[in-house]
Parts: sequence; structure tokens; C-alpha cells
Amino acid sequence: MSDCGCEFEAKNNAELKVLRILLGINAAMFVVEFVAGLAAHSTGLLADSLDMFADASVYAISLYAVGREISFKARAARVSGVLQILLGLSVLVEVGRRFIFGSEPESGLMLGIGALALSANIVCLALLAKHRDGEVHMRASWIFSANDVIANLGVILSGILVAITSSRVPDLVIGLLIAAVVVRGGLTILREARAAGADHGGRT
Repeated sequence: MSDCGCEFEAKNNAELKVLRILLGINAAMFVVEFVAGLAAHSTGLLADSLDMFADASVYAISLYAVGREISFKARAARVSGVLQILLGLSVLVEVGRRFIFGSEPESGLMLGIGALALSANIVCLALLAKHRDGEVHMRASWIFSANDVIANLGVILSGILVAITSSRVPDLVIGLLIAAVVVRGGLTILREARAAGADHGGRT
């Protein structure tokens, strides 16, 4: 019975179920935050929405990777890491543009949507908890959601500071910090993917 592959199949099915839910949550929140970011003129919300988009893309890649060999999962994780870095750099460009041309962020929308995004990512972390020490594509998913919680808290804090100071600076700062978190997460995933690929190569 131990060689029937039932445990392996059950593990793959569990991962598939979790990743489908994560994909749906992050895709929906990308749309909500992006629209709200445009309406609120908020760099923080726009940055967080791009982070959600990156996560949704990563989960789609991870879904394709479930049940495949380690080398394929490492390649999927590398694609995820590069995507994170590129989106983080695009946020840096947007922060610079708004710093030069100005913006008037709406604190109420920042607080409300930031709290909604935080709730969504706490659900994602709860779903991923039992898979956080799994293979590289699932560890990458955990890193994304953990980074998202930090970014959400930053958006909420910046919304409070915008309301208190009537200044756009907190919004620009959190956009910059989220970009740094996104890029850092991408680099971490690339390191994990490289290590997983090296381990797999060493066994062959």
C-alpha cells in the first residue's frame, strides 16, 4: 500500500485546492485595489494591487507545477521571482512619476481597501500554513502572502498618516517600501529556486 502513490496524489490534490483559492482571492483583490488605487490617487494601493497581480500570476504558475518534477518546480519559482522583481521596479518608476508630477491620495479609500486586502491575505496565510515547509513552489507562495500582509499594514498606516498630515508623502513612502518588499521577495524566491535546482542536480 505504501507504493500506491495515494499519499503523493492526496498531497497534490490538497495543494491544487489551496492554490486555486489563492489564485481567485489575489486576482479579485488585484482588480479591487487597482481600481481603488486609481480612484484614490494612491501609490500605495496601486503598488499593493501590482503585488496582488504578481501573486495571482505566481499561483497560476504554481498550479501548473503541482505534481511535476522538482526541476520544473524550480523553474516555475524562478519565473515567479523574476516577475516579482520586474513589478517591484515598475512601482519604483510610478513612485518617481507621482513625486515629480504630484498626487492627492484619498485616505478613506486607502484605509478601507487596505483593511480588506489585509483580511484577504490573512485568509491566504491560514490556507498556506500547512504547506509552508513544502516544496519550493509552495514556499514561494508562503513568502508572497507574508510579504503582502506587511504591505497591507503599511498601506493602512500611510492612510492614517495622510489623514493626519494632509500630505502625499506617506503614500509615496509606502509605495517605495512595498516596491522594496516585492523586489526582496523576488530575490528570496530566486535563491530558493537556485538551491532547489542545485539539490536536484546533485542527486541526479
